[in-house]
Amino acid sequence: MEFSHRPVLFRETIDALSVRPDGIYIDGTAGGGGHSAGILDRLSQDGLLLAIDQDPDAIEAVTARFQGRQNVRILRGNYSRMHELAATCGVTAVDGVLLDIGVSSHQLDTPERGFSYHTDAPLDMRMSQEGVSAADLVNTLSVQELIRILDWYGEEKNAARIARAIVSARETEPIRTTLALAEIVKEAVPAKVRRDEKHPARKTFQALRIAVNGELDALSEGLDAAFSMLRPEGRLAVITFHSLEDRMVKRRMNEWCSGCTCPPDFPVCVCGKKPRAELIFKKGISPSAEEQEENMRARSARLRVCKKLQIED
Repeated sequence: MEFSHRPVLFRETIDALSVRPDGIYIDGTAGGGGHSAGILDRLSQDGLLLAIDQDPDAIEAVTARFQGRQNVRILRGNYSRMHELAATCGVTAVDGVLLDIGVSSHQLDTPERGFSYHTDAPLDMRMSQEGVSAADLVNTLSVQELIRILDWYGEEKNAARIARAIVSARETEPIRTTLALAEIVKEAVPAKVRRDEKHPARKTFQALRIAVNGELDALSEGLDAAFSMLRPEGRLAVITFHSLEDRMVKRRMNEWCSGCTCPPDFPVCVCGKKPRAELIFKKGISPSAEEQEENMRARSARLRVCKKLQIED
């Protein structure tokens, strides 16, 4: 199977991980293996990479790509469960973790996966290809639940109008395909939105995808799991593609990097809190202008990296 995915911020990410040849690393979102290959290129035979993905298509692709490599283990599951997945390989601590969050190019470009509003396909959006689909959500959730999903996960200003249109349309017949949903959204939003925005269904599809896959919960759990597994001096690199993800990563890393929380007028620290990490890039980094020109999907990407500190007693 060809799993096409151009790794975003490839050089910057691999460099930021500062890969030790004999280290142990986790790629929690292996995809087509682009970033994984970059890590493996810097590992010796004494090193080890755990390549994790929940998508069976990705697992098939990286298994074929790394066939014969002795220093990689390929594991199917969500990166939020990296603790237990790593434990099956006898790994409890690592030197670095990479998370490339969001939908892959393969998932977007494979019509039958149902992620894209550009081609007609079953309304699916399940990264794991298991569980509740986007069609299940739009055909069963109440207006209030749909509004919450579209507003919170899609930051959609017309959430109420779109939700009501979905519920009205499904009373006639179930909404089964991507283009059917896209047309409902298009008709629901104001004419100005149809004229000015790239595609009026973009935020709706994003919101449903996040809800279907529990992406924000997985990210929160995955960040904590990754940081807890890092050895001192180990690094966590996270690539995000929209503001909800980036805000969560930024806040979590800032929490790890914060020290004393005593009021400024205290003469000495009484809280005893010390930073547990330090940022590698103070504000994160975006793809170069050249990469953005070559790969339109890279334009919203943001890389944040932190290094775990040795905490002295």
